[in-house]
Amino acid sequence: MKRGSVQRDDFIAQNMGLVHACAGRFRGRGVEYDDLFQAGCMGLVKACDGFDPDRGFKFSTYAVPVILGEIKRLFRDGGAVKVSRSLKETSMKVAREREKLAHQKGCEPTVTELAQALELDEEKVVEAIGVYNPTISLTATDESGQVIDIPVHSIEEEVGDLISLKEVVDKLEPVERQIIVLRYFQEKTQADVGSTLGMTQVQVSRREKKILTRMKDLLSR
Repeated sequence: MKRGSVQRDDFIAQNMGLVHACAGRFRGRGVEYDDLFQAGCMGLVKACDGFDPDRGFKFSTYAVPVILGEIKRLFRDGGAVKVSRSLKETSMKVAREREKLAHQKGCEPTVTELAQALELDEEKVVEAIGVYNPTISLTATDESGQVIDIPVHSIEEEVGDLISLKEVVDKLEPVERQIIVLRYFQEKTQADVGSTLGMTQVQVSRREKKILTRMKDLLSR
């Protein structure tokens, strides 16, 4: 596609979800999300310019490694900010509390439970866990109070899943796709999604569950 063309710009915009998904896997590793996203966008543009559809594979298959390459370059070039003393101290507190609660409960504590026990924001707990153990499996509660799993793996392990997920999302109806992008790529709350789409939080919750069930079915085929 010719640089500066409307077709090229539209194609890049349509695949911006890949950047959000890749950048999101590096949260809590010492670099601001905006910087991660910017590096990922550079990778997406490079992928768009270098992609050859005649080679027989999908764009997402080609683009994800290129996007990841640009994000990793950010870390190699010194973009990664050293972990602050306060964050290190917080991570140690979270680690101790996690071990304590796991022993008491006989199972892994949720992010919500850790945050409440330490009187911290859930985001800070997740960031702290990313410092002392970036491959731990987390749990949290959704907006209805239901416990959900949040697996956090190395990015290399998730590339295949990410590509499959992108292909499944592309098969959804426009409104369904928008809900998933807003919720899981842009990390909006169900209330925010409802406000954007003219739906109530309850309607978004019900619709989201149906969409996730359908996506799970598509991924298992």
